[in-house]
Amino acid sequence: MAAWTWRFEKADGTEVQPAVEPEEFTTQGDAESWIGEYWKDLLAGGTDQVHLFEETTKIYGPMSLQDAKEA
Repeated sequence: MAAWTWRFEKADGTEVQPAVEPEEFTTQGDAESWIGEYWKDLLAGGTDQVHLFEETTKIYGPMSLQDAKEA
C-alpha cells in the first residue's frame, strides 16, 4: 500500500520541521483532509508551503499555505 506524505518548507524551499507532526497517510484524501485541518497551525509554526508525495513521487507542490489563509 502506498504511503502519502507531506514535505514542509519555508517560502524559499528550505525544508522545515512541522509544528504538527503528521502521520503517514494511506490515501491522498486522508492526507488532504489532514492538511485542511492543520494548515493554520502549520503556518503559525513556520511552514509556508507544502508538497504532497506518494512514496517518492511528487504529486503536487509547492502549495502555499499563505494562499489558503487568503481564500
